[in-house]
Amino acid sequence: MTDPSAVEVPPSCYRHPDRATYISCQRCGRPICPECSTQAAVGVQCPECLRQGRAATGGGLARALRPRRSGFVTYTLMALVVVAYAGQWLSGGALTSAWVLNPTVVGAEPWRLVTSAFLHSPGTIIHLLFNLYALWAFGPALEAFLGKARFLALYFTAALGGSIGVLTLYALAIATNGASVEATGGFLAPGAALGASGAVFGLLGAYLPLRRAIGVNVGSLLIVLGINVVLGFVAPSIAWEAHLGGLLVGAAIGWVFLRTRRPAQRPTQIGSVAGIAVGLLVVFVLFVASAPLFYGV
Repeated sequence: MTDPSAVEVPPSCYRHPDRATYISCQRCGRPICPECSTQAAVGVQCPECLRQGRAATGGGLARALRPRRSGFVTYTLMALVVVAYAGQWLSGGALTSAWVLNPTVVGAEPWRLVTSAFLHSPGTIIHLLFNLYALWAFGPALEAFLGKARFLALYFTAALGGSIGVLTLYALAIATNGASVEATGGFLAPGAALGASGAVFGLLGAYLPLRRAIGVNVGSLLIVLGINVVLGFVAPSIAWEAHLGGLLVGAAIGWVFLRTRRPAQRPTQIGSVAGIAVGLLVVFVLFVASAPLFYGV
């Protein structure tokens, strides 16, 4: 028999006591239902805290003249990707060679784990356009919810996770002396990789645990995710392992953000996200240390 008193009862919205909710105001901590929550620069706020914040920052004219911050980091990342793509063409491929995630030299040039996320295939502009569209469609809302610093931490750690996903296939091929490639008919064949897809999939992964707090339709999100995951497996020359690596890391960081939303939990939040990034780097070091000659060391 279960003691009814031991069953956890979800809190109720302070404005609508008949509505159970797990969403809390980021400023005052009171439980609020989706109808009473308003997306702010960081988290969601209740109507009272929203009004207080608006009163503290001046009237309508002052707000209109103040530059809008939502999406600034997203659009900056998009601009950097475009600049890097132009650099690939103008350098005659030299920038691509210097920044691409080439497993055979990444041990001596570890910056490729991140720089490869700013490159795209010079052979087709579709690769670039898809990632730009995904950033434009999903980045600003997530950036507004998390804030700039946390959004950047999510983006770059997910990019790192995508790179580790690529290196995992390479490490598996080395450990099995190529048997993993032969047994799967080349499906697990490692190779060089480039593109922002790992970071983009990290943003999509973060939406999964944060979907209720942000107010995202999970059905639409799962459709987008499903289509792109399947394309990674059936379309040629797509690093599906980078997609999965970024997706898993993004989901893990999103879960951390969800569970550490209160100001008092900020040290735990920072430590947890940093721990995920350090863990990925430890995996990279172990890969290189296990077979240094294969990584160009």
